[in-house]
Amino acid sequence: MFGLSLSLMAFIVLAACSAGALAYALMFNTIASERKVEKRLEAVKRIQADGNVVRAARDRAAEIAKRRKSIQESLKDLEARQKDRDRFITRPPLKIQIRQAGLEIGMERFYLLSALSGFLLMVATFAAGVPLLVVAGAMVAGFLGIPRWVVAYLRKRRVRAFLDEFPNALDIIVRAVRSGLPLNDAVRMIAAEAQEPVRTEFKRLVEAQQLGLSLAEAAMRMSETMPCAEVNFFGIVIQIQTQAGGNLSEALGNLSRVLRERKKMKAKVQALSMEAKASAAIIAALPVVVAVLVYLTSPGYIMPLFRESVGHLVLGLSAVWMGIGIFVMRQMMNFEV
Repeated sequence: MFGLSLSLMAFIVLAACSAGALAYALMFNTIASERKVEKRLEAVKRIQADGNVVRAARDRAAEIAKRRKSIQESLKDLEARQKDRDRFITRPPLKIQIRQAGLEIGMERFYLLSALSGFLLMVATFAAGVPLLVVAGAMVAGFLGIPRWVVAYLRKRRVRAFLDEFPNALDIIVRAVRSGLPLNDAVRMIAAEAQEPVRTEFKRLVEAQQLGLSLAEAAMRMSETMPCAEVNFFGIVIQIQTQAGGNLSEALGNLSRVLRERKKMKAKVQALSMEAKASAAIIAALPVVVAVLVYLTSPGYIMPLFRESVGHLVLGLSAVWMGIGIFVMRQMMNFEV
């Protein structure tokens, strides 16, 4: 009986295994297809994830390219405008030079003052008893040379004073922007509290905004009244920040640092060229000093230069050659920083 029970149990086990094998054989295709579906789903998910990464990278690259293109177009536009404005720095008209010098006079008054200068210089040279040709030359120099030289001197002095104060104004704007103050309010603060001539230039900036111009356009027009490259840098920074965005405080801070470094470099170049300038001044003054000493010791020896026509020719040619030499030495000592 124990043997019968063991046979029955073996039969049941074999029957169960056979039924399981038969069920597995019948369900094999279904299980395999489900596994294939799961693998395909995983592959699709993986592809979708990779596609999202690629799409995000592509969008990021497209955004960078778009921004780069926008900046390039802005720079091209600024370069085209800058070519039109360079004439206000290199060779501006006389009316613009008078305005850049900070003089509030019209052209009629300027020509009147020029005529008065020429007349006074002509009277002074005529009273000194010099030849009429020299008197005519003095009149022309007084009418055309001296007034324009005064305007150029005042213009250069005003630009120098502006550059001394401009980095401090930029630092104030940077601190104001970092503290949360709008840029327009920072500009108005400079227009109200800065030193001259920075205050006047920023007042014009505020007035241009009140007339309807944008801050970027008004900043680009500052070079019309303040002929220096530093003002162009300021306008370009504002223009690029307006069109392409970015950290304005960092950009203006970098500009302020660049301007201070340019100022230090100019001072260093000037210090290194002082020896050459002193030598040029001594060489240029030497003929005049020698002529005065000869006149004081032996006036009869040098007076034919001032009495005879040949002497006048010699003096004229000497002056021309001295002028050429001084001009060459000046060009050799001037460095653009």
